[in-house]
Amino acid sequence: MDNQKSAYIAIVGRPNVGKSTILNKLIGEKIAIVSKKPQTTRTRIMGVLTEGEDQLVFLDTPGLLKPRNSLGDYMLRSVTAAIEGVDSCLLVVQAGAPLSKADEELIGRFKKGHIPAVLAINKTDLLGDKTRLMEQIAEYSGLYDFEAVVPVSAEKGDGMDALLDELKGLTLPGGWLFPEDTLTDQTEPVLAAELVREKALRLLEQEVPHGVAAVTEHMQEKGELLEIHVTLYCEKPNHKGILIGKGGEMLKRIGSAARRDLEEFFGCRVNLQLWVKVKEDWRQRPETLQGMGFSLRDLEI
Repeated sequence: MDNQKSAYIAIVGRPNVGKSTILNKLIGEKIAIVSKKPQTTRTRIMGVLTEGEDQLVFLDTPGLLKPRNSLGDYMLRSVTAAIEGVDSCLLVVQAGAPLSKADEELIGRFKKGHIPAVLAINKTDLLGDKTRLMEQIAEYSGLYDFEAVVPVSAEKGDGMDALLDELKGLTLPGGWLFPEDTLTDQTEPVLAAELVREKALRLLEQEVPHGVAAVTEHMQEKGELLEIHVTLYCEKPNHKGILIGKGGEMLKRIGSAARRDLEEFFGCRVNLQLWVKVKEDWRQRPETLQGMGFSLRDLEI
């Protein structure tokens, strides 16, 4: 107990730089959904990794973009609250990408709060010219005194052990914050709904915008079978038709893909039932967002 150390670490950065992939790799379990669409992560997702004497508590935050609706306002507040409430930050940027205003703003918040931070330069496997990587390291190092700068490829696992070692260096004495077997603060119904939403985003890559939400309406064990009912909400009637597909084919594909992940996660057979409903302009309405499980505190305008 006397040797136990911990750290609260916010994972921050622009959309689609691989924050959720890094979190899943570090934790060793899939607790955050991943897709190529920006702002896939909508809430602060907590993941806990306990190894030896060290416990790392990660907050995976939404990508930082200018908000365009109540959901965007919520996401921006979520990032701000995460940075203000942690011991340190992990800034994730994409290898070879130019420095963005969002990155500069995040670094400015590090400076203002004197927050220790590690920089992970992700997707190095996609960078042909490594000279650009050296330039990027120099550029960011000139902006802030990072505890470490670690090039990684979260998708391939390259550099992740080195990143983990650097993050462990951020821990402070004082005991663990959670029991040793804690994995996440996400409830099982939320995890189930998010896995379904991930499959919808992936399978409808070019067809349906981000106005899709998923809510678990029912979850019950029946012997060795886990029964899960999830409703997908969209903003327009024509989006409902796209989600269902001709003869229900698209909804079946979403369900089959989600069921495989759910059975792997829960370790049992899953009977997944999906429904699609229209809730117009749900992203614009704080009361609707609250009903879908978003924090009332962060929705206050």
